[in-house]
Amino acid sequence: MPRKNAVAYWGLAVFLTVGAILLFYDTLFGGREALGIFSHLLSALQPIIIGALIAYLLVPVINFIEEAMFSRLLHRARGEGRLFSRRARAVSIIVTWVIIGVAFYVLASVLLPELYRSVLQLADNVEAYYATISGWVEKLLESSPTLETWVTGQMEGYLESTEAWLTTKVLPQAQTVVSALSGGVVNTLVFLKNLLVGIIASIYFLATKERCAAHCRKVVYALFPQEKVYWILRGTAKVDRIFSGFVRGKLLDSLIIGILCFVGCSILKFPYTPLVSVIVGVTNVIPFFGPFLGAIPSTFLILLASPIQALYFVLFVLALQQLDGNFIGPKILGDKTGLSSLWVIVAILVGGSFFGLPGMFFGVPVCACLYSAANFFVERCLRRRKLPTDTECYTADPPQPPGGGERAQDGEKPENPLQ
Repeated sequence: MPRKNAVAYWGLAVFLTVGAILLFYDTLFGGREALGIFSHLLSALQPIIIGALIAYLLVPVINFIEEAMFSRLLHRARGEGRLFSRRARAVSIIVTWVIIGVAFYVLASVLLPELYRSVLQLADNVEAYYATISGWVEKLLESSPTLETWVTGQMEGYLESTEAWLTTKVLPQAQTVVSALSGGVVNTLVFLKNLLVGIIASIYFLATKERCAAHCRKVVYALFPQEKVYWILRGTAKVDRIFSGFVRGKLLDSLIIGILCFVGCSILKFPYTPLVSVIVGVTNVIPFFGPFLGAIPSTFLILLASPIQALYFVLFVLALQQLDGNFIGPKILGDKTGLSSLWVIVAILVGGSFFGLPGMFFGVPVCACLYSAANFFVERCLRRRKLPTDTECYTADPPQPPGGGERAQDGEKPENPLQ
């Protein structure tokens, strides 16, 4: 029997090695048929992936509703050996999707039409804004006619490209979104197919989330030795805590900031309030640089309409970001990543350089997972050598090297923090 197991093991290893070599060759030098098959498979499974992501984001909502409204049913079900109560789960899912439907209706009926009107107003005022900026440039460059001519020519080119972009891309897309979300769902069923199937799949995932997790653990136990299972499940739980805490928390934080920005801008009667609120809310999901990325273009838009209101908007955004950084953000996010500010900046820059805006957002939790794994292995190696794992123990000078070497000056022996 051991000989048969060894033959099967080596046969599987050879098969996987040959398959990996053929896949590598096809990807680099062949017709990339494997990539085409994988892309087609990914496209076919896109609704299921969307459903899994939606369910992953909604799990805390389901758990909160069950604990708040059906604690007795949950206690009774667990006392009977069941993981959850079917009635509590069904009502929780219905309540969750009713809340999402109401929020979606408010978004479609209130914000999106206002956003569309803001885009139309911006497109109509492009030439007026160009005249304003041109007047500013002429006053600033009166003493240098050559530079003024060059800057004016560049501005005319930017004006033509901006007008073409607004009329050919932004306005048609805005009309499509508004018409689709205002009642023209029948004409857009083709575009909403993946989303609708994803919603159905998410309901299934939410209804059977404990069983899905049990199936995943079952596969882990089947594929890996038992002594490795603990560490795999522990690492998976750590990754889940980092990603779920950061992604869900940051999305909720950005939603709150976008709503507060819309309310505040409406009260202060800033121009382009819906457009500015969407920009501030969406860019806020990007850590560290997000507030600046949203505030700069928004301030410029308001500056073109009213310089004094632009100043008030800057003060309002500063107050809003202080509220977010000192109260809302810490309450929602806490210290989910465990990264210092330097590593957050590095993660944003590297993720943005490879994957753009999504990379800037997901780069932080990915870097946090890699940092946690590296820290775990470093501390594990230190424990094997019977050395302390506290970083403070390594801030002093190193001890003298054995067998001679450089001596401490003035006969002083450097303190050994490891003794």
